[in-house]
Amino acid sequence: MANFSVIPTPCPRLTAINTRSIKDFNLSKTPLNLFIKSSMSTTTTSSSLGFPPSDGNCRNFVVKAAQTPVNNKPLTDDRMLVFVPPHSLIKHWVSVLRNEQTPPPVFKNAMAELGRLLIYEASRDWLPTVTGEIQSPLGVASVEFIDPREPVTIVPILRAGLALVEHASSILPATKTYHLGISRNEETLLPTVYLNKLPEKLPEGSRVLVVDPMLATGGTIVAALEMLRDRGVDFKQIKVISALAAPPALQKLSENFPGLHVYTGTIDPTVNEKGLIIPGFGDAGDRSFGT
Repeated sequence: MANFSVIPTPCPRLTAINTRSIKDFNLSKTPLNLFIKSSMSTTTTSSSLGFPPSDGNCRNFVVKAAQTPVNNKPLTDDRMLVFVPPHSLIKHWVSVLRNEQTPPPVFKNAMAELGRLLIYEASRDWLPTVTGEIQSPLGVASVEFIDPREPVTIVPILRAGLALVEHASSILPATKTYHLGISRNEETLLPTVYLNKLPEKLPEGSRVLVVDPMLATGGTIVAALEMLRDRGVDFKQIKVISALAAPPALQKLSENFPGLHVYTGTIDPTVNEKGLIIPGFGDAGDRSFGT
């Protein structure tokens, strides 16, 4: 039995729902099924996403359509949250990525645009700010700036992560980037680190965006997060940016990193025997760079 279900509604603490994004609560068949409106104007249930039925216990994993909780109730810190922003532009770029006829330059641009939107959503109410007053042409104005003394650490996982993170600097005023190259054995599906530009230690309180376009089996992203944890990063200060996610990776992340936040363009229902997300985008690196 897996250790999570999607929004088990009987648990009173699981309140992170934006009702504008929910099509229906259907309790007639199973009291633990929440129907979430998908990008194709249909409904998606926990079972159709590949999540097993719940055993009735409260879980530690939540899928959110937006960031505003119902009734402004606070979220607890012991569950991983997965954000799927219901923005039309996000759905548009996901659709461009899905099309097998999309050529590499357009695919790479779609990745970059999707990354821009997801980073924007992930950085909402998360960045350190400084306040003060400045003189405008017509008077004194109260202002708020992003604090440049605390740059966001960005860790793109090569090579497709480079495409998804391309526009990060246009969203975030202060960043520093450490590249991480992780390949996956095609037979065992286990990750191998071939490039590691992470420092030995990251400053306490560092805010980190880990950018991995495809969360399929979860091996690569778990390896990256463990490396960051070994360098002193609190995983509650980490946000994962992904173009596409699948249940096996989300399951693995929820088991190992409670409190983690994942922002993804969409969640697909399954992974095949080769560890590829179905229907997915294909190989994001190959399609981004044409090699």
